[in-house]
Amino acid sequence: LNNGKATVFDNDLGVFAVQLLTKPSGDATQSIALGLDPGKMFSGIGIQSAKYTLWTGHLILPFKTVKERMNARRVMRRARRGRRINRKIPYSQRCHRQKRFDNRRKGKLPPSIKANKLLEQRVVTEACRLFPISAIHVEIIEARGNKSFSPVMVGQKQQIAWLSEIAPVKTHPGWHAANGRELYGLEKSKKKADPTAASHAVDGVVLASFEFRDYQKWYSQNARGAGWFGQVNITRAPFTIIRRPPISRRQLHLCVPSPGGKRRKYGGTVTRHGFRKGDLVRAEKAGKTFVGWCSGDTAKQVSVSDINWKRLGQFTASKVVLLQRSTGLLCKQEAAFVGATIC
Repeated sequence: LNNGKATVFDNDLGVFAVQLLTKPSGDATQSIALGLDPGKMFSGIGIQSAKYTLWTGHLILPFKTVKERMNARRVMRRARRGRRINRKIPYSQRCHRQKRFDNRRKGKLPPSIKANKLLEQRVVTEACRLFPISAIHVEIIEARGNKSFSPVMVGQKQQIAWLSEIAPVKTHPGWHAANGRELYGLEKSKKKADPTAASHAVDGVVLASFEFRDYQKWYSQNARGAGWFGQVNITRAPFTIIRRPPISRRQLHLCVPSPGGKRRKYGGTVTRHGFRKGDLVRAEKAGKTFVGWCSGDTAKQVSVSDINWKRLGQFTASKVVLLQRSTGLLCKQEAAFVGATIC
């Protein structure tokens, strides 16, 4: 960097990376695999080579937020129609508009599931800009018998088709990851909501390790059996918490129209002080410094929130400094993921 032979490579995951500007000494690259453990509320990602664990991520999915907002939109839409339509007159004379498109087409993903899959795809795409991913290993859910299916199953095939455009995809049932954790001596947290590598990212690392070490059957002239073949080292690696900023869309009215026709500003991304919601900022107050994301504003103040979108405080606009423009992702670096070295 000091000699001008490399430059900092900007990325949306907050990972410090440098890009070589001069001719390299060689063009050989190592095989690097990405493991994805998709879930309903949280997902885990791990990037692994044969010698090192390179990166781990914990995704907080927008399933619950999207579902709640879709329900609120349906309630408000029905309320508007109830105020507009006069049900005292015959049906043929009511103010019903004709349908503009066929909303009964099949194969459409529910908005909450689609938001989950798109966030996972966004992070995987950004990770492939940092690492030369040669394969993507994905855990799939299989429903057997008369058991009710999981929301994670919805959109599995569509997600695999999207990821196949990035790199070759290999699928694994859930018990593969469990066997891999037992083999490597890795513990999985029972609290799935914990933003730690042991909750979901550990499964992503195990899935990625199957690119270099797998359980295979063997045969000989006098015997047969099965065992683990290959070599992989699971080591200390960076750990990042990622989520999408839960920004509300611009609304002219809330659920109930404002009295007197006066509309209060709600939603949107623009503030009155030059910041956008989702911008990474540094703010000062009472001699203390806070680093967070812009989440709102008043006439003279800017609201700053943490990774969980909980407000750290309201700060005078002149004491707020922009660090990075919004990328549509909130990324927070946490303590490194620590794994046992396995050969």
